Amino acid sequence: MQRVCFLLKVRPERLAEYRERHRAVWPEMLDALSATGWHNYSLFLREDGLLVGYLETEDFEAAREAMAATEVNARWQAEMAPFFESLDGRPDEGMVSLEEVFHLK
Repeated sequence: MQRVCFLLKVRPERLAEYRERHRAVWPEMLDALSATGWHNYSLFLREDGLLVGYLETEDFEAAREAMAATEVNARWQAEMAPFFESLDGRPDEGMVSLEEVFHLK
């Protein structure tokens, strides 16, 4: 299982709404994430807008491609894009993956 951690930056003036949107993620979005191999997926948000995402998957690139092919993901990404700073495109394409340098089993 591959562990993936990534960063994005939420606009400070949109933090409250971003949190609210993630309290009610669409059921079809949750189903699509699970079906395309996104497991143990978490988002962590700092007060300055730094967003840290973590997930586990068999193959991150395959999971991203499968998710990108879903209609619900296109709708979700279009709605979420205005929340982020420094993006040229969709949020799921702007994730900056971090290198894992240590893992305690």
